[in-house]
Amino acid sequence: MALLPMLTMVMEMTLVAQELSIPILAWFHQFLQRTFFFEELHLSVGQEASAVGACGHLRQDDVITSNHRGHGHCLAKGVPPEEMIAELMAREAGTNRGRAGSMHVADPDLGVYGANGIVGAGMPIAVGAATSQRISRDDRVTVAFFGDGAVAQGAFHESLNLASVHLLPVVFFCENNGWAEFSKSSDQHRATLAERAAGYGVRHSSVDGGDVAAVADLMGHVIESVRRGKGPWVVEAVTHRARGHYEGDAQKYRDDTGPHVDPLERCRIHLAAGGVSDDEITAVETAVDARLMAAVESARAAPLPSATSVLESVTVPEPVVVETPVDKAREPWKMMDALRSAMAHSMEDDDNVFLVGVDIAEAPFAITRGLVDDFGVERVRSTPISETAVVGTAVGAAMDGKRPVAEIMYLDFIGVCFDQILNQAAKLHYMTGGKATLPLVIRTQFGAGRSSGSQHSQSLEALLAHIPGLTVVMPSNPADAYGLLRTSIESPNPVIFIENRLTYGMKGPVVGRDHRVPLGRASIPRTGTSVTVVSYSRMVNEALDAATTLESEGISVEVIDLRTIAPIDWETIEQSVKKTSRLVVAHEAVRDHGIGAEIAARAASDWFWHLDAPVVRVGAEFSPPPYSPGVEKEWLPCAEDVAEAVRTTARA
Repeated sequence: MALLPMLTMVMEMTLVAQELSIPILAWFHQFLQRTFFFEELHLSVGQEASAVGACGHLRQDDVITSNHRGHGHCLAKGVPPEEMIAELMAREAGTNRGRAGSMHVADPDLGVYGANGIVGAGMPIAVGAATSQRISRDDRVTVAFFGDGAVAQGAFHESLNLASVHLLPVVFFCENNGWAEFSKSSDQHRATLAERAAGYGVRHSSVDGGDVAAVADLMGHVIESVRRGKGPWVVEAVTHRARGHYEGDAQKYRDDTGPHVDPLERCRIHLAAGGVSDDEITAVETAVDARLMAAVESARAAPLPSATSVLESVTVPEPVVVETPVDKAREPWKMMDALRSAMAHSMEDDDNVFLVGVDIAEAPFAITRGLVDDFGVERVRSTPISETAVVGTAVGAAMDGKRPVAEIMYLDFIGVCFDQILNQAAKLHYMTGGKATLPLVIRTQFGAGRSSGSQHSQSLEALLAHIPGLTVVMPSNPADAYGLLRTSIESPNPVIFIENRLTYGMKGPVVGRDHRVPLGRASIPRTGTSVTVVSYSRMVNEALDAATTLESEGISVEVIDLRTIAPIDWETIEQSVKKTSRLVVAHEAVRDHGIGAEIAARAASDWFWHLDAPVVRVGAEFSPPPYSPGVEKEWLPCAEDVAEAVRTTARA
């Protein structure tokens, strides 16, 4: 598109066009300031030209991610101002039904995969969207908007590096306004963005971010190159932050708040030079003014979300899954074989399923061994050691229609990528008012008992189970591992699938290809009448061994295998407790503040009158996992600990 016709179209404010105009953005901000005040409102006044120029060459099926100052990006990509104003006023008619607010506006239908309140967090998600585009072999592109302050984040490094290594179709668009919150950018960086881009082998271009013509001209060339598969690009638009970090910011730290050249005025100058009359420009501004005033009044009159809607869109309802019986007479296979088969069969059945993780093609634990030979490097994607980028890849690709299975090598490593789990995967469906889809699985493993030390042996499932929006699964045997993993990959929700590495060699009967296990449904591998023992993962097998020992002592133990610990199958536990009147909860994790504590609390509050003895919890002592083998053995709960707990409650 020639420059002057595009500028004219921008000023005419074509309602259907994706390039919403600079006047819309400028007037939008003015109306926000006139009509209501939010302290946590982060305006992009002064940066309008970069948003319009960057998005002017994007199609609706292209993708953007944004930051906390993302109003302009979202509008320029096509989000109607009426919906956005209603969202900022927390109205049900808002873009995200009032669930997102100022910092989190998203509309996946328009390719807006979310503004983001976490600095730098949109870049790994953009890498995920670009990964999906690469796997699909289409010519879509992704643009990740971020501010200069985000360059200090690890997510920036991981995203650029992974995009470069995998030659992804993504543009990293930095709006460099010279301020990272309350600090000068020059005080925070010793290397320029151009130097950083060169270090990753990524092309870099700089542009005057206040000149919509210059931005549009550069981005036309950049987008064309990225569409043709030439790899990522860093664009640095030098802009001016006309307002403070947030509305209400006194800006006493600033010395550059004086007059600056308004991008809107510069656009007027370009149009006048191109022969557009003052009357035509005024007509567009008048129409924009009227539209936004009407939008503000409409939003004011619109209803707020119902107070009873608080639980809506936390998760997507799971499809009905019928569990098929396991034929125990069939030949055995190992847990690791069941897991590998579940992934292979899922990939055969659905082209949208792919695997991603650090060295996943090389299969450090042998679980994914050979899958790259069957499905190729595009669908079995080994990455650098970049857990944030790995999980971000899963989030962005899931939003883009894929079903990623991301591997985090050790459960302990979720600490390095926790934002993408806690604030992105778990919350985006809710914060978008149900618009975003997050069908992803994060596979990981844990397990003490091999002297792996405190940073490779932790049981952190309670930490994950405490996060609304996540499903947490922990299988105890090969049949369940296969069925649960197949169901998890087919789930519409983000699932954390935690395996115990000490069970990888465990054998059990082979199940059929169609075998599925419903999420959130416990099993009862052993019935009994004296005491209920609730457990999960490896400790189920310890509980079963304890039950066998106790049978000779005249104690009949019913063992419940939770299988899914978030959500917990409360009904199955309750029915068992009503039958036995005694309850023991056993897990490998430390006893304090764990899943056992939650179950004990529920028993005390809801089933108190059915209990004939106090609930007993079995777990590790409250310390990090020890390294020394003898100390670790003493620390780690075992079958005898479960048996002693059962004897205690049986005697009470």
